Amino acid sequence: MEATIGPDSWARSTINNIKLAQTVVQRSDKFNDLGRQLDPLPSLRDKCIQQSNAQIHSYVREARYVVIKLRDCLLNTEEEIKSLLRGKEKLEKVLEHIRKDLLLNEESQSGRKSKPLREKETDGADDLLAAEKRQLLRIKRALEAQLRSVQKQLQVLDNARKRLKSVLSERARVLDLVCHTSESSRAQTCEYGMRKDRPKTPEVNPVGPFTPEANQSINIATEAIEKSQTLLKEVADFIEHTTRLQKDIHKSVNDGITKKASESVSMKQHLQLTAGENRMAIHRGNRWHYTTELSRGYTLGPVSSMDLTTRERLDRPHVRTYQRHPGTQLPEAQKIIDGNYGLVRSLEAINRNVGMLKITEDRLKDDIRGKHIGAEVDASIVRNRRRKANHRWVIGGLKC
Repeated sequence: MEATIGPDSWARSTINNIKLAQTVVQRSDKFNDLGRQLDPLPSLRDKCIQQSNAQIHSYVREARYVVIKLRDCLLNTEEEIKSLLRGKEKLEKVLEHIRKDLLLNEESQSGRKSKPLREKETDGADDLLAAEKRQLLRIKRALEAQLRSVQKQLQVLDNARKRLKSVLSERARVLDLVCHTSESSRAQTCEYGMRKDRPKTPEVNPVGPFTPEANQSINIATEAIEKSQTLLKEVADFIEHTTRLQKDIHKSVNDGITKKASESVSMKQHLQLTAGENRMAIHRGNRWHYTTELSRGYTLGPVSSMDLTTRERLDRPHVRTYQRHPGTQLPEAQKIIDGNYGLVRSLEAINRNVGMLKITEDRLKDDIRGKHIGAEVDASIVRNRRRKANHRWVIGGLKC
């Protein structure tokens, strides 16, 4: 180093400043290089906006898929409610038919009580009517139980529908910028839901698009729909079984009452034949009574003794001549007296027999009249049951 004229302190101060400057420059360049690596670019704002939009878009896609699932579940629930309501209407219709059949059964039983006393004895038709009433009451209780189950399931479906609507409304709040009011956009949404590249079902996340509330509402609705479908099948099977059983019971009762009416007609015809024979017996008895009365009159002879002929007198010449000897009494008078008594007894027996025949005739006439009324009552009951078998009549009113 060349010798300097200036003082050493002056030179060292300058050298130190130079070294300091070089150090500061190096440090500055180093920090600049590091800043080029770490400092955000001028496009940070746009980049942040793009990232936020991408996150929003992903969330909205997932939320839209959740909304589609919720909407599909809601539609299925509403359709199931409609199906269950139709099943309920069918149950109520069948239950109304059972109530009408019970009223018809009571009418039939009360109608059979209007028969004559001798025809009121309990028979097979009464047993059939009693069995029909018991069976109808059992069916009525079973239908009421089914109806209560359907009403309870309808309440469950309605609660599930309300919950789905609430969750759907809450989840759809982020889809305000998505047009989903028109049918075309709705079809596009459904088509989007069926696409293979649609987003997978998001995981349950309390702060995500698929919240536990949405998952639980879908599960509850799905379970309610499955129970409703099972219940609907049971209701359909029960209605079919009930209708078939109801028709079989109705037919068996009609056949039984018809058979009883035909038996009454047959018995009436036999009674009429017997009554005819009884009447002929009365006529024969009256004719025999007349003949016996004539015979008794002939046996008694004329009313006045002046009208007796000589041969009819007990003291006619032959008898007086015969009775000149002792022990020659004739039994003629005693025989006439005994014959008269016998004819009187015969007349009394004929009168008794004719009286019994007349009493029997009255009984037969009463029995014939009872059989006729019984057959007419049974026939009218069968006609009434057949007329009301279609259930097109109003309870407490006239036939529709």
